[in-house]
Amino acid sequence: MPPGAATILVVDDEPNIRKTLRMVLESEGWAVLDAGTAEEAEALLQAEPVNVAIFDIKLPGTDGLTLLSRARELWRDLPVIVISGHADAPEIGDAMKRGAYGFLQKPLERERVIVTVRSALEWRQLKDGERTQAAREPRFDDMVGQSPAMRRLREEIAKVAPTRAPVLILGESGTGKELIAEELHRRSKRAAGRFEKVNCAAIPGELIESELFGHEKGSFSGAGARRVGRFELADGGTLFLDEIGDMSLAAQAKVLRALENAEITRVGGEKAFTVDVRVIAATNQDLDGMVRAGTFREDLLHRLKVVPLHAPPLRERLSDLPALVDRFVTLAARRNDLRSKPLEPAVLERLAGYRWPGNVRELRNVCERLLIMSGDRIRVADVPADIGPRAGGTTAGNGAAMGVAAGAAGHGEVALKDLRDLVERDYILKKLEEHDWNVTQAAQALGIERTNLHKKIKQHGLARGRRGGAEDEGQETEP
Repeated sequence: MPPGAATILVVDDEPNIRKTLRMVLESEGWAVLDAGTAEEAEALLQAEPVNVAIFDIKLPGTDGLTLLSRARELWRDLPVIVISGHADAPEIGDAMKRGAYGFLQKPLERERVIVTVRSALEWRQLKDGERTQAAREPRFDDMVGQSPAMRRLREEIAKVAPTRAPVLILGESGTGKELIAEELHRRSKRAAGRFEKVNCAAIPGELIESELFGHEKGSFSGAGARRVGRFELADGGTLFLDEIGDMSLAAQAKVLRALENAEITRVGGEKAFTVDVRVIAATNQDLDGMVRAGTFREDLLHRLKVVPLHAPPLRERLSDLPALVDRFVTLAARRNDLRSKPLEPAVLERLAGYRWPGNVRELRNVCERLLIMSGDRIRVADVPADIGPRAGGTTAGNGAAMGVAAGAAGHGEVALKDLRDLVERDYILKKLEEHDWNVTQAAQALGIERTNLHKKIKQHGLARGRRGGAEDEGQETEP
């Protein structure tokens, strides 16, 4: 980490020790914050980004061990160095158990302080690098599905993620808008920065400006200390404004200024300062209608909607149902320390006939319930009575639903992962036969690349005139 880029927090009730540490640390080019009590230190931790903290274990009022625990809750990767007059003090062992990075013994030695802090900074840099690498690697909770709607969405994300453009994610509740925002951040050049999320609907209107832009001490009743807002915390990273339609008009004006000028001002402050933040917003509301009603700023909508993305409802991607159920059952098993269970094909048929008003979020909750409440396998009798075909429920999505149901029927009782392969094989064969084994046309109908379809044909052992077995390349028809 280059000199001057790091901020060190020093907490000690002895002014001389704080002064000595400040001189030593500043001589190395590091910025220093200091506090004499745990309460002052906690306020600083909430208000300022800190790279390394140095705490005396013996503090008046709240002790250094309690402060250590609170600091680790606020900043998971914050390296904390503790100070004590005795190397064998029992508090040292307790501090290490609570996650302290290292230990300094009084009287403090200049070189020892510098070496320990530099080592802590290198450790912090390593953790940041690991987080960046993890952000770029596939995760278990990545977006699931190969339906045409999801393929289009992935292609759009791949195009816009590396840019600085604001993105507005539109979609019904439960469609995974936050997951899309995380994917945009993960694939961006800002992946090493913070991903800050603000649910505008969950914060009272009178507090949203303070939450976003921070406030100065005494700026309003209850503002006992200066606070850094989410825009500052997201500097160099991404700020996700979920449910932005619920934001007050006053806050909308300040967000617009931040987007246009890259400047923010804390509540109660006079000085504007620059931040480098990419804003991604999401809503399930009709913002155009809100503009006409005067409850949402038209200029802000245009600024946010540089690139709009649509999160498809589950009823428009029912071909993804087997893969989603597989994922959610596995996740539920991990979360509840249970083993995963096989699924009766009739269960998928029942699930595919439902409209899913709560979308993927509702499906996830139903899958967890099915796993917990079922016996040795998940049977159709375990599906809640209100999940299934509804009267007069013929919709545009029912064709896809029937495709999933038909694919599930006739395969008997098999493990969910095997059923998914069987359904995929049957559906691919159906499309090939519909297009007289013209691979190019079948690939277009399936929404996949022609080369990918060739791989699928080999994978499933498909051949013209047969339901399986070795593929006969000569029987395929090409344009």
